[in-house]
Amino acid sequence: MEATREIYWNIGHGVVIPMYILAAAAFGVIAWGFWQRLPIWRQGKALDRFDHYDERVKRMLAEVFSQAKIYRVTSGGVFHSIFFWSFLTLFAGTMLVMFQADFFTPLLKINLLSGEFYKAFSLVLDLAGILALIMLAGLFIRRFVVQPEGLEIVKDDYIVLQLLFAILMTGFLTEGVRMAATELQQNPALARFSPGGLLAGQLFAGMTPGTQLVTHKIFWWLHFVLVLGFFCAIPYTKLRHILTTSVNAFLAPLEPKGSLATINLEDESVEQFGAATIGDLSWKDIFDADACTSCKRCQDRCPAAVTDKPLSPMKIVKQIGELAEGNPAGSLVETVSQDALWSCTTCRACQDICPANIEHVNKIIEMRRNLTLMEGAFPGDEVRTAVNNIEVNGNPFGLAYAARGDWADGLQISVMEQDSNVDILYFVGCYASFDKRNQAIAKNFISICNAAGVKVGILGKEEKCCGEPVRKMGNEYLYQMTAAENIELIKAYDVKKIVTTCPHCFNTLARDYKDLGLDVPVEHYSTYINTLLNTDRLTLTPEPFKYTYHDSCYLGRYMDIIEQPRAILSNAGGSITEMDKSGYDSFCCSAGGGRIMAEEKLGSKISEVRIKMATDTGAPLLVSNCPFCLTMFEDGIKTGGAEGVLQVRDLAEIVAERIAV
Repeated sequence: MEATREIYWNIGHGVVIPMYILAAAAFGVIAWGFWQRLPIWRQGKALDRFDHYDERVKRMLAEVFSQAKIYRVTSGGVFHSIFFWSFLTLFAGTMLVMFQADFFTPLLKINLLSGEFYKAFSLVLDLAGILALIMLAGLFIRRFVVQPEGLEIVKDDYIVLQLLFAILMTGFLTEGVRMAATELQQNPALARFSPGGLLAGQLFAGMTPGTQLVTHKIFWWLHFVLVLGFFCAIPYTKLRHILTTSVNAFLAPLEPKGSLATINLEDESVEQFGAATIGDLSWKDIFDADACTSCKRCQDRCPAAVTDKPLSPMKIVKQIGELAEGNPAGSLVETVSQDALWSCTTCRACQDICPANIEHVNKIIEMRRNLTLMEGAFPGDEVRTAVNNIEVNGNPFGLAYAARGDWADGLQISVMEQDSNVDILYFVGCYASFDKRNQAIAKNFISICNAAGVKVGILGKEEKCCGEPVRKMGNEYLYQMTAAENIELIKAYDVKKIVTTCPHCFNTLARDYKDLGLDVPVEHYSTYINTLLNTDRLTLTPEPFKYTYHDSCYLGRYMDIIEQPRAILSNAGGSITEMDKSGYDSFCCSAGGGRIMAEEKLGSKISEVRIKMATDTGAPLLVSNCPFCLTMFEDGIKTGGAEGVLQVRDLAEIVAERIAV
């Protein structure tokens, strides 16, 4: 007997027209539901996220079908991804059945669903359905039994899970009744290729033929109605993320990670800087609230949230959505709270892990801009003092700008004002210029360059703070003022290449300054040293040591520099033991987002949490690549009780000690 089955068995082809009409109505409900949300999104400012259309479509398709961002790290993500692929397989199978019944058979007189292909088709779809039920059970247990801390449970969760379970179960029951009336009696060998239906069919095998026919019709229509209900529920429940999260993969920025909008401060028509109300955000910021799946990954990864500060990236996104829908004129800052906004370290851990491509940090920066530029607010008097010092002296310490290059006295180094014919300009940064501990890092870097035959120049007293800390605090005016002076100097000296030892300076000069007219190659010293080693311009004498390594946020997540520093340390003889959170999953030191200027008054210390992660590895040495991180870790070792257990050193110190003579 041929391996196939009759489509619309017991239902009849007369159902086709009303079925299509009902399906069209359901899709009309979807369209109407999202049409009603358009005015909510349009409350935000204009933003072009439809450029480079082909590139965006490719990225969207890759992210949606690979589910790479969904299944990353968490068990819930794995359940969700496998469920998605299983459900997608069932949907594709349903579409094939529809095309076979309504196109291939009546028009082309061919039957694809026969023979060996039908056996494979039946087996794949049944296994996909079984797998979907198992994953749905896993998601149910995780959400309602395990209940991870902080995971919100709302009415929609019950509706969605019950609806999906009912759809899958009625699908198997419908198949089971059909098989009980047909294959189990007429072709038992074929029934083995539908394991789910075979199991369900045992429930109905003892029924009379008439009862089986009636039961089949009931289940068929119930299944169909549930599927229509699923579609109709999409715009009005959490199911809307099926579309909005997918679309957000298209809408995600194409600019380098961490890019911020540069305000045109010379536009006299602008009366509002930053975001005070919903209308000051972009439409994409509002759309993000509909794309959010409330998975709380951002919250779990947020160093501020983990250390009991009043910041939840997920909550901020939800609050924006609630304001946009219910109170568009309401105050963003009052809703979110200043403490939550100032707690952010801009580490981007939230955005890096977010499966929905939500842009948390940019929203926070926009609200900070309103606080600083419009209200003159700061998280504390110490920040106000540091900002004033940058404005007056070009550094947050308030030290004389004329002493900025004193650390280099006696070193083989050029001051650009006297000799600008150099291989690289070393942009030193404030900490390496004025902080004694970090001055040692600068000196070690110069030793490395000297050993490699690289002629290094510095701006000395002419250099000013790159402006990154104040920009992340929201003071775009002071950032642009200091940046403009630095850019003017760099251009005047016809600099060929800039190297920094500070990831914050690196990001600012390499990316942000481009918006202000600087077009000079900028490199972090970790990749620069790695290149010197790979090209044999620098040779090390390896000395064995055990260490753990901290990926600074602004080097790892912002600039994708993960392996090069490890390669250098391996070249130097190092044996690494990774912390639980490393690479793109690294944990912040607490100094980003301008927090280097602020006292950590709320919750526990982020640096102490990171130091605990380091000591848990058993390694005696923590290697850093950032002056902010180094400063915070040395403080965290003292306050966290790790003195004598852990030492923190900079990458440049390790390399300089092992330069081959």
